[in-house]
Formats: sequence, structure tokens, C-alpha cells
Amino acid sequence: MRDVVKRTKLTENCSKKTIKKYVDEVIQELTLDEKIGVMSGQVTEKKLLDDLFLIEHYNVKPYPTKAVERLGIPNIRFVDGPRGVVAGSATCFPVSMARGASFDRDLEEKIGEVIGAEVRAVGGNYYGGVCINLPRNPRWGRAQECYGEDTYHLGEMGAALTRGVQSQNVMACIKHFAMNSIENARFKADVHADKRTLFEVYLPHFKRCIEEGAASVMGAYNKVYGEQASESKYLLKDILRDKWGFEGFTLSDFLWAVKDGPKAVKSGMNVEMPCICHYAEQIPKAIEDGTLAMEDVDEAVGYILRTVLYYETRKDPQEYTEDILACPEHIAVAKRAAEESMVLLKNENHVLPLDKEKTEKIVVLGVLGDTENIGDHGSSKVHPYYTVTPFKGLMKKMPKAQILYNDGSDLERAKKLAADADAVVIVAGYIHSDEGEYLADRSDIAGMGGDRASMRLHQRDIDLIHGVKGVNPNTVVSIIGSSAILIDEWEKDVPAIIFSFYSGMEGGNVLADILFGDVCPSGKLPYTVALSEDSYPDFDPDCTYAEYEYYHGYCKMDKENIPVLYPFGYGLSYTTFDISEPTVEVFDKTAKISVNVKNTGDVKGAEVVQLYIGCEGSAVDRPVKILKDFARVELMPGEEKKVSLQVSSKDMAYYSEEKDDFVEEDITYIAYTGDCSCKEALKSVKFEFGK
Repeated sequence: MRDVVKRTKLTENCSKKTIKKYVDEVIQELTLDEKIGVMSGQVTEKKLLDDLFLIEHYNVKPYPTKAVERLGIPNIRFVDGPRGVVAGSATCFPVSMARGASFDRDLEEKIGEVIGAEVRAVGGNYYGGVCINLPRNPRWGRAQECYGEDTYHLGEMGAALTRGVQSQNVMACIKHFAMNSIENARFKADVHADKRTLFEVYLPHFKRCIEEGAASVMGAYNKVYGEQASESKYLLKDILRDKWGFEGFTLSDFLWAVKDGPKAVKSGMNVEMPCICHYAEQIPKAIEDGTLAMEDVDEAVGYILRTVLYYETRKDPQEYTEDILACPEHIAVAKRAAEESMVLLKNENHVLPLDKEKTEKIVVLGVLGDTENIGDHGSSKVHPYYTVTPFKGLMKKMPKAQILYNDGSDLERAKKLAADADAVVIVAGYIHSDEGEYLADRSDIAGMGGDRASMRLHQRDIDLIHGVKGVNPNTVVSIIGSSAILIDEWEKDVPAIIFSFYSGMEGGNVLADILFGDVCPSGKLPYTVALSEDSYPDFDPDCTYAEYEYYHGYCKMDKENIPVLYPFGYGLSYTTFDISEPTVEVFDKTAKISVNVKNTGDVKGAEVVQLYIGCEGSAVDRPVKILKDFARVELMPGEEKKVSLQVSSKDMAYYSEEKDDFVEEDITYIAYTGDCSCKEALKSVKFEFGK
């Protein structure tokens, strides 16, 4: 039985109604100092900065709020990390963007279960890693922490992670609320958008996770409509509480998100993290002079305690000890995530998979070929006890073959090695210093990359690819990075390309498995790869003001007829699939669109069937089509399955600023089904929802 049950009047698995009654009573027994402690992180600013830059590492142990020992009231114990638990030597998963490429809700929920269990194992009860900001431009430094460019997809994957984490009685935090997608300017940018853009593009994924039961919402550093996001009554009360009925607690981004403590409390920011700061310094005086009411403080404490006590009184599904950190079962989940996420972009003349019997000598080229490269070194950095590089993965996969590594700096030497090999694997892309979290004036110490300087590869990589062009017919480029990388200037020079992302501790093993066909690639791009940086929304990493537009990603490319190199949802396989013409059934204003999917090739594989919806005769401007459902289906050779996807009239409503609400339309809709967003890959059927 959990300790909190022993120390309070509460029982195991007690109802929310019982907890509310208890909290209403116990709040009256708390002193003001205790209330402020419940609302405040207890780490000193010096300790936080030491963790970040000098001693051990960030969040090496959970960051707590104050527990009220005399009343048996537990605290929040914060653990960070979108790609795994940052405390301890935990399982390191592929970054969220990679997992977005799996389009696998069930797997993401399983990842959440593993992460939740490891949070508990290191003493935490709160996970700050459900990052669902929308990367409107691929240059955003923290794009790797999110799932992709599409609002619906973001919400579904974030909801799956939330479900998994909270199944372990760990409170899941969704972040950063809201419109946070510029890294270098995150402390000063004032972000604006018209209300339709806000509610249709930048908020639905947050709402989806709240509907899933997310326990907490983290405010952002940036301003929104001229106010600090973490002090915005419009965001924190008018939308979160009044429109969406959010019952959990809000929490500030760390240290610099709150500027005015009393204003933040009145606006709905419940917890200031992770340090004893504005709340402790400013709330007592504000209460004394009447600028802040005790009712405001009690409201915040109520949200916090009701949520914490609910999770602390649930019966645990398992025991949590440190020996489950990166245990074999958890590592197997990380490996599966890497297997499902890598995207085969090109496979000319069926170069892949490589033939094990005929491949006796392999050359790995590029600076990143033998670099442990798991992504950002900021607040999402995991510390696994091992990481498999591409070179080491190939050595393990092919122990009898000759595996050579060369960083490619000497192009003549690289060309000679390539010519003499049976296969060439060029590893190109980015590391943490190219893209990631950013702290002004300290990034040189922390090795944090901030926003990308470019959407293209480093010149060293481009020169290497051009340098070995045509030398070996079995040449593969593996690209490491977070989001879209423009490759049109060299894409035709190589027969095979795999986007590997930052693929976690097992990434090198999985790359080798895919190269030799032990794993059939099945990842699908969760973003659009254009031909020019101009195809994406404007991006200024040093801005003080930003206007976010309605259109971005594939919706922008569709609307403006912009040609792309690889569309959203695209990815090849070692097998082939046939997706039939869609059929539609409508009931209770919900359309069920069904297709038959058949594996027409020779190996087991997985296809992701995608449903996009377009409109005819809408009263407002609409996207040509927009993703509304998807399903990942695994098939043996020759196997066929029926896949049903659905969309409701409510799902297709548009936001009316005049009504401050969503409006459903009785018009004709078009359902597009296929394996990516490219119109040539889609089949369609029209339907109406009816009265």
C-alpha cells in the first residue's frame, strides 16, 4: 500500500470526490508558507545551474516541490525527458520525432509504460516529457522532442504516451503551452496568431491530451499576445479551465517563465518550478497588501493536491526498483521503436537489403559513422550505459566481414576505400551542437545547439557524398537528424537513403538489421521534405515578435501547389502493398472509411494507411486535405486485412472567431486514403455527414 494511504485518511483507489473532500479540509490546516511550498520547486537556482553546467547532470535526481510531512501530504517529484528518463542510467529511446514516424499508437503507449515505470524507479511521480509543440519550421532546435508537423498526429501520439506514463501512476505533463517553436528566442519572442489559427492549428493536440486525462500542463517561456505564456489568464483559465474543463494542475517552465508571481497565480499558474523564487518572495507581500487573495492561493493548492493525491493513492500495477532501468525488456522496446521509425526514402535498383553472403567488406564513411549520437544535450538528454553507433552495429551484425571506418575527411582515401568495398554506408547529419535546447550565453559550455543554421547537411557531408558518387553501386546514405533535411542537391547521386533520426541506444544495431533485411523498414515521414527552405514558413531565431500563419507543412505545400521531394507520410518498404478503393458508411454524424490492404510482396511488412479529409463548398478557407486518422497494419506475404478509419462531423468543424466556438458544416466532404499525402498516392470517395 502506498505511503500516503497510511499517513492520511484516504484509502487505496479512493474516488476523486473523496479526495476533493479531503483536500478541501486539509487546505484549511495549511500555513501560508506550506501552501507556497506546495506551489514551489525546492531546488536552489545555484543547484539547477550547477546541474546544467558543472556537476553531475541536469535532473540527476527528481526535482521536488515541498511535502507537508506533518499532514502526510506528498510532493511533486519531477523527472524530465521526452526520449527516456533523464535521471539515472535509463533506457534511451529514439527521439519523439523518430517515434512519430512509426505512426504506432500502441507502441508509443508501451514506451510510456516503460518510461513511467522508470520514473517511479528513480523516485519520481511526475514526468515532464510529453512534448507536443508543433514544429512549423524544421529549423526549430527542439523539433526532435515533438512528433511531427501535423496537429492530429501530434495529438494522437502525445495522448498515447500520456496513457502509458499515467498507467504507472505517474503524472504526465504536456508541454509547452502554447505556440512554442522557436528556440533561440524562446525567452523574448512574443507570438501572435489569429484565433482560428490558434484553435485549429496550435491547440488541438493539447486538447486531445487533456481529453486523454493528462495530469498537468507546462506553460511556455515565450509570450503569447503580449503576455508571458505562464502568466496568461487567456491560456491558463479561459481556455484550459473554462473551455476545456481541465482538472489537473499547471506548472511553469523552469526558472525564467514566471516574471510576476502574484499575476501568475491569479492567471492560473499553479506551480513555479523548479526553484524557490517569485512565489516565495512575492506571494506573502501580495496577500498582505491585498493584491492577491488567499482564495487564489487555495485554488492553486487545490488543483495540485487533488491531482497528486489521486495518483499517489492508486494501486500500483508493479513494483519499482532501480534494476528495471534499461533492463532487457525495456531495451527491447527501445529497439522496436527504432525498427519502426527509420524511414527508407530511396532504394534504387533494390540495392537494399544487402546480401549477407556476398557482402564481405563494408566501409562506413563520415564523421558520425562511429559517434554516439542520441540527440540534444539539454533537458532531454538521457544517460544510457551504452549506445550502439552505426559502425559498431555493423560489426556486431557481420562479425565475419571486414568492417572499415573512415571519417571521410580525406576524399581521395574515402573514394579508394569505397571502390574496394562490397558496400558503402555514409553516415551524415547532425549532432547536439547543431540543433537542440539553447541557453543564451552558456551554450558554448553546455554544447547546446539551439535552432538550426540551415536545413541542409554540413558541407563536409555533401562533399563526401559527391566525392564517392558512382564509385560503388551498393552505396547507402544514413541521415541522422530531427526533422526535414533538404537533400535535393545530392539525392540523385546515391541509390539508397535511410532517414535514421536520433535513434536511441540501439540505433546502430537497428540500422544494421535494416541494411541486411532482418528488419523490413516501415517508418513514414512525420514531416514534409521540400525542395527549398522558402517552402516553409518564415523563421527568425532571433525574433522578438512572430506571427504564426494558418498554413504550414503539407497543408501549405498543397494550398500553394509547391512541389516537394518527399511528402508527409512517405516511406518505402522491402515489400509492396495494395490499398483498395475506399468505401464509406455514415452513422450518427460519423463516417467510417474502409479499405482492404494486401501485402503483395515476398516479406513480412507493415503499412500505414492514412485518412485525409477535404471539403467542398465550405464557408471558410480550408486545407486541400488534412489528416484525420491513420492505422498501422502488419501483414505477412499475401495476407490481406480490412482497415477502418473514421472521422466525425465534429472533427471537421472550423473555429469561428465571431462565435468563439467551433462550427460544423453540412457540406460534401472528400475522404482520401493511401500511404502518404501525395495526391497521386491517394484514392478518394465523397460523403456527407447528414442531419
